[in-house]
Amino acid sequence: KERKVIDDARDQPLDKRVRFSLRLLESDSTYKDIVVRKKDGFTQILLSTRSTYNNTLNREVMNEVKSALEIAAVDDSKFVLLSVVGSVFCCGLDFDIIVKHLKYNRKRASVKLEDTLKNFVNFFIVFMKPVIVSVKGPAIGLGASILPLCDVVWANEKAWFQTPYTRFGQSPDGCSTITFPKIMGRAAANEMLINGWKMNAQEACDKGLVSQVFWSETFTQEVMVRIQITSCNSFVLENSKALVCYNMNVELKQANERECEVLKKIWASAQGMEYMLKYVQNKIDAF
Repeated sequence: KERKVIDDARDQPLDKRVRFSLRLLESDSTYKDIVVRKKDGFTQILLSTRSTYNNTLNREVMNEVKSALEIAAVDDSKFVLLSVVGSVFCCGLDFDIIVKHLKYNRKRASVKLEDTLKNFVNFFIVFMKPVIVSVKGPAIGLGASILPLCDVVWANEKAWFQTPYTRFGQSPDGCSTITFPKIMGRAAANEMLINGWKMNAQEACDKGLVSQVFWSETFTQEVMVRIQITSCNSFVLENSKALVCYNMNVELKQANERECEVLKKIWASAQGMEYMLKYVQNKIDAF
């Protein structure tokens, strides 16, 4: 039986053999903070962070997600489904880890953090295949701002969205300075990015951050039923996405560059460090 699988792979054209090998490599690989499942026609990436709390993002988590996307970009997956294990989607950057790194060498650590964040966001900007996101529970900070860089966003009724950057002592990230005003208008974007408005799932749907909201009890089933592009042609899917994103990509990359540059300055400053340390020491666990 094993011999038959190997022979079948050898009988395929070179490009299909490469994709076959990548799929085997991916299925055999292990991640610490994410779970990758190869489904029929797509790749599912689930946040399941062990090294952070409430699916926050540190350098290791972001690099693992980026690695899984890199493989999905060149294997036979037609699209990516991004979801989570548990009831919390993503609580943004891990400020506990950021403060820990910045304590020793602010300038050096801020450069490394900026580079990781910028590459992570840029990969979502340039990723050629469709990305569908299913959001359960809170999506905070980068966990919310990354959503407009994806192609379809579904949420359950218990999901909520917040970008309280000023409370963290941070500036916006994830290209939200461009995407939020375009999606929901300047006034609502300022409520989110500056005033930290907490938006429930239906409000997020009304404002265009989320495309559909489903009941929590049947959310997973609803998502799987609505994934109907597995039968579509990969070439058509990728070129359709390219047409939709063509006019935005340069603007998004520039926004990411500006946002990361400002964050680097905040992280490298004594005032920024003091504010973040104060937040980490006084934060209240809301979950």
